[in-house]
Amino acid sequence: MQVVYRANNLIEAHLPKHALEGMDIPVFIFGESLLGGAGELPLFGVLRVCVPDPYLDEATSCLQALHLEQARDHHGEEDPGALPATG
Repeated sequence: MQVVYRANNLIEAHLPKHALEGMDIPVFIFGESLLGGAGELPLFGVLRVCVPDPYLDEATSCLQALHLEQARDHHGEEDPGALPATG
């Protein structure tokens, strides 16, 4: 799984999720279940929208079209917080 978007809240996480699902790209939001554990305090940086490795290029293109391409830093390098490839 690769991180394609980092969100500050659930609304920000679900916008790219629904866009990617509309293109038949499997999507998972890591950290969504952690939000309830914080109680009244907001948590930032725990929500990550991820796709399987084979869908990374297609997902990145989709998010760029929506102007949501933030998972890569300003130098075009991959996010250091991306999850390692599995399988």
